[in-house]
Amino acid sequence: MSARHRLRSLLTLVLLNGLIPIRTQPMYLVSLLGSPLAYLFFIDVISRGTLLAYGVTGGLVLMMLSAGTSLQSDLTHYKHDLKFQDVVVASPVEAPVYVGGMALSELVYSLPAASVFFALFVVNGFATLESCVVLVGVLLLVFGFATALAFTLATYFQDVRETYMYSPLLSTLLTVIPPVYYPLSDLPRWAQIAARFSPTTYAAGLVQGSVGLAPLSLDGGILDWGILGAAAAGLFVVAGVKARWKEP
Repeated sequence: MSARHRLRSLLTLVLLNGLIPIRTQPMYLVSLLGSPLAYLFFIDVISRGTLLAYGVTGGLVLMMLSAGTSLQSDLTHYKHDLKFQDVVVASPVEAPVYVGGMALSELVYSLPAASVFFALFVVNGFATLESCVVLVGVLLLVFGFATALAFTLATYFQDVRETYMYSPLLSTLLTVIPPVYYPLSDLPRWAQIAARFSPTTYAAGLVQGSVGLAPLSLDGGILDWGILGAAAAGLFVVAGVKARWKEP
C-alpha cells in the first residue's frame, strides 16, 4: 500500500468507529464519564475535598486506559459478529494500519469525555506548561500500552461477551488497586512493592508529581518515564509476536 492509501484507510476507520458513533449514539459519551466521575464524587465526599486533586488526575489516567482497553470489545465485535476483519485480511490493508485506525477511533471517541476532566484539571489550577507536557506524554503512553494489550487479547476471544469479563478486571487491576486515585505513600510497605508491578502506578506518579501532589526527583522521574515507556514498548512487542492476525 502507498502512504496515501494507508492514511485514507486510517481516516476511514476513525470515521467508521469514532466519529459516526459520536453522532448516532451520543449517550455512549456520557457512559464514558460514568466510572471516572463516580470515583471522583466518592473521593471528594469521603476525603472532604482533600483528595480531590488525586481524583482529577486519576480520572484522566482511567479514561485513557478505558479508551484503550475498550478496543478489545470493538475488535472482537468486528471480527466475529461482522466478519469485518476477514475482509481487511483479504484486502491490501496491513494489520498495523487496521489496528492503528481502530485505536485512533477509540481516542477520538473518548476526547469529548476526556475534555471534561481536562477542564477540571485547568479549573483546579494544575495546568502549567510542564504539567500539560507531562500529562499528554503520560496519557499517550497509557493509551498505547492499553491498546496493545487490548489488541492481543481480542485476537484470542471467540465472542464479544468474553470482553465483558476482562475489561472490568483490567480496570480494577490497573486503576483501582494501584495508587492512581490516592498517594502511593498511603499504602503499607508490602502493598507499595506490589503496586510497582503496575505501569499505571508510574503514570499516576508522574502526573501527580507534575502538579505538586507528590515529590518527584529528577532521577525518580527518569525512572518512572523509563518503566512506563518500557511497559508500552514491551506490550507492543508482545502484540507483534503473539497476536493472531489471521485465524490458525
